[in-house]
Amino acid sequence: MTTHRLLTLSRHTVHHSRLLQIGLLFGFWLVGEAVVRVLGLPVPGGIVGMLLVLGLLVSGRISLFSMKRGAEWFLAEMLLFFVPAVLAVLDHREFIGLLGLKVLAVILVGTLTVMGVTALTVDLCYRWTSRHVVE
Repeated sequence: MTTHRLLTLSRHTVHHSRLLQIGLLFGFWLVGEAVVRVLGLPVPGGIVGMLLVLGLLVSGRISLFSMKRGAEWFLAEMLLFFVPAVLAVLDHREFIGLLGLKVLAVILVGTLTVMGVTALTVDLCYRWTSRHVVE
């Protein structure tokens, strides 16, 4: 089997396997964690891993379809990642009073800020892409 044929087959397999894509995203997170620990960076390893993914996507080294289904699964099941936080509130009654309202306000403002910055970033990238595709 030729190298080109093997590469095409593996690319096809990754594009159609949600489980492999989830594993690929997990692998990028692990690489990000390793980079943070080796270099002593003051940022989470997941951020470094996602920056690595972004760099590979922008450079064209990997395609969007190599991670699309896995990323969609993570987004669809995101509520599962917050269950431990909800259970922690039940263990700490102090969150039910004024402190809880303050924490809720911080969470809401933080969420709205992230959503707004994400929307602006997507809009700017879309405008930049549409300008450079036409030229």
